[in-house]
Amino acid sequence: MNTLKTGVLMVALTLLLVIVGGLLGRTNGMIIALALSLGMNLVTYWFSDKIVLAMYRAKPVDESSAPELYRIVSQLTREAGLPMPKVYIIPNPAPNAFATGRNPEHAAVAVTEGILRLLDERQLRGVLAHELSHVQTRDILIGTIAAGIAGAIMILARIAQFGALFGGGGDRRRDGDSGLGLLVMVIVMPIAALLIQMAISRSREYQADASGGKLSGDPRALAQALARLQEGTRRIPMQANPATSHLFIVSPFSGGGLVSLFSTHPPIQERVARLEAQADAMGR
Repeated sequence: MNTLKTGVLMVALTLLLVIVGGLLGRTNGMIIALALSLGMNLVTYWFSDKIVLAMYRAKPVDESSAPELYRIVSQLTREAGLPMPKVYIIPNPAPNAFATGRNPEHAAVAVTEGILRLLDERQLRGVLAHELSHVQTRDILIGTIAAGIAGAIMILARIAQFGALFGGGGDRRRDGDSGLGLLVMVIVMPIAALLIQMAISRSREYQADASGGKLSGDPRALAQALARLQEGTRRIPMQANPATSHLFIVSPFSGGGLVSLFSTHPPIQERVARLEAQADAMGR
């Protein structure tokens, strides 16, 4: 169900890009929109892992420098049939973790110093199983494409905005460039694109929870980890770039109401409830 939902949302996001391109310049606008999206996706696909690891000053570790962490990752990758990813520790007291990389052969798993202090081995194993599930199902690629398309829509909307401010006048109603149409393209379309991107991210988080619970064999430990991470993030918030927030296992930001609407992560309570149900079904 989550895979089908992701597919539908990706189609909706692509259609939104084509519509924005069409409003901006009809057929030529559509071609420009698709070319812009493709270019952004290629750049982020090849370099996003290096950028995000450098952004958080992640330090590579090995079996000798972080034996327990490396052992858990190694065991889980063997059980999942994955290549061994590079392992990193982020010098940050906020408890969190993420996976990155363009494919399973070029993947990396990063954890903060805070999460290593907060969780026990069972819970840490559940978190790492969740992150490796993202690698296994190529969620990083899906997230990259979604972010690239949404970014292209926002750039096109900004171009339309500046075009309206500094472009010529004239009667544009016949061409569909009325004030209402401009308002839709500049304000409504970017918000819609952002909401769809967030929905895709939340769908993949649910899927990674389920796959991670299955891989670790202990969904309840992952549920416990999520609850502790939520509390730990409230106590020690992380200074994270909003563009990378979808990578982390729990949102580095806190807040409800309108903030939760634009969150890249589902509510922790719902994630915990689903993992508890999975544990009951597995007889754990």
